[in-house]
Amino acid sequence: MRTVWKGSISFGLVSIPVKVVAATESHSVSFRQVHTRDTGRIRYRKVCEAEGEEVPNDEIGRAYETADGGLVPLSDADFDSLPLPSTRTVDILGFVALDSIDPYQLDRSYYLTPDPGATKPYVLLREALRRSEKGAIAKVAMRGRETLALLRALDGQGREVLGMHTLLWPDEIRSAAELGPTEQVTVRDAELDMADTLMDTLGTVAMEELHDEYREAVDALVSAKLAGTEPERPREPAPTGGQVVDLMAALEDSVRSARRTRGSGGGEDAEDRAETAPRKRTSSRGTTKQTQKKAASKKTSKTSKKTPAKKPGGGRRAA
Repeated sequence: MRTVWKGSISFGLVSIPVKVVAATESHSVSFRQVHTRDTGRIRYRKVCEAEGEEVPNDEIGRAYETADGGLVPLSDADFDSLPLPSTRTVDILGFVALDSIDPYQLDRSYYLTPDPGATKPYVLLREALRRSEKGAIAKVAMRGRETLALLRALDGQGREVLGMHTLLWPDEIRSAAELGPTEQVTVRDAELDMADTLMDTLGTVAMEELHDEYREAVDALVSAKLAGTEPERPREPAPTGGQVVDLMAALEDSVRSARRTRGSGGGEDAEDRAETAPRKRTSSRGTTKQTQKKAASKKTSKTSKKTPAKKPGGGRRAA
């Protein structure tokens, strides 16, 4: 893998020379813009506004644009002279619990590999992070800017290395205070129970088995075009209907559909509904009242059996 940065980790007075390599790569489908009439490639040219001519890459530099639209040219020597201790150093500031890092703050992922002769301090830092279950927060200058970074010990799948994730600065994460629902909604316990049932039915996800179906479909489409055959068209999805009115019914239908998809369902609708329906909670007060009613009815029936019914007229003949 290609090295994207070289420097050293500053762990107190311990310096650990490392190389940084990218830990991820994009497999997304890329397309080229073409002229629809003759499939000629559409290319972009870098043209100077002052001269109106195309400029080669070796004559293109960087400049800072001021508030009034002015440009201040900056050279590579200017950037190298910046008083940043993190220019060639991963400067560790302190340590935090790994679960305290907001996932929204994660940016890019890298692997850190030690230079020859730096194995012992490298392994020392890796094992110290592993045993403490903490991550190191550091500063590093990469890709022309200083950024925060999280160092952590990676484990499993042959990754016995130090991992580094660049982090966004706290003020780069937008607030979501005004994006939440404003309407007051009450969620019943029965609905939460059914949502839990649906989650249990869907089960866990094996991340290593997931793959990009869109990219595979594009590859199949291109292969069919090259072979001069008609690509297979997917079936139209079944209509899902209008707006969901009965949330409980929608949850029950989702549970039944998930069970059929995973091969654990297949019963009748009434049986499925009995399985998916949440258990009714019986209160002790309701049970006591029912018991009292039953006892009273039994007592009344016994009394009616012991007391014979009186005949009209007290048994005397009418005159």
